[in-house]
Amino acid sequence: MSVRILALVGSLRAGSHNRQLAEAAVKLAPEGADVELFEGLAEIPFYNEDIDVEGSVPAAAARLRAAAQAADAFLLFSPEYNGTIPAVLKNAIDWLSRPYGASGFGGKPVAVVGTAFGQYGGVWAQDEARKAAGIAGGKVIEDIKLSIPGSVTRFAGTHPSDDAEVAAQLTEVIARLHGHAGAPAAA
Repeated sequence: MSVRILALVGSLRAGSHNRQLAEAAVKLAPEGADVELFEGLAEIPFYNEDIDVEGSVPAAAARLRAAAQAADAFLLFSPEYNGTIPAVLKNAIDWLSRPYGASGFGGKPVAVVGTAFGQYGGVWAQDEARKAAGIAGGKVIEDIKLSIPGSVTRFAGTHPSDDAEVAAQLTEVIARLHGHAGAPAAA
């Protein structure tokens, strides 16, 4: 059984180290795990109940919800902006939390990882993302964590997929998330 893991990246910057980390997850996913990097978070308007009306939900938000419905699990990549979660990731979580009672997360497993320049690798933001995703209906797997500090220097000349330590840790994260999604991951 192949497990579909939807990856959401909380940074819109083309050269984002968190985006590179998500790209590495797509590349390094073990057999039986399919990591899909969602494109288009920048096009989703800020959540507003006035525009979240059945039959006229903005197309970008509808695409996110459809991708979430098709997913078996979620892998969120969060940098840290001013000590907390980036707005684009929080907005995606907000859209997936609705309609009330029918969350796009639907009790599916969620893991949050990331990298940041600071010495703790963005743990505050990642903790906030876990909190928000859990309240929004996801089954947050609290013991799956990966916070990589010093992103600006660590990945200055190396893509995360080419960093042996990061590649091994990320592969383990995906394998463990895969296991929580209902099927044993092949190593």
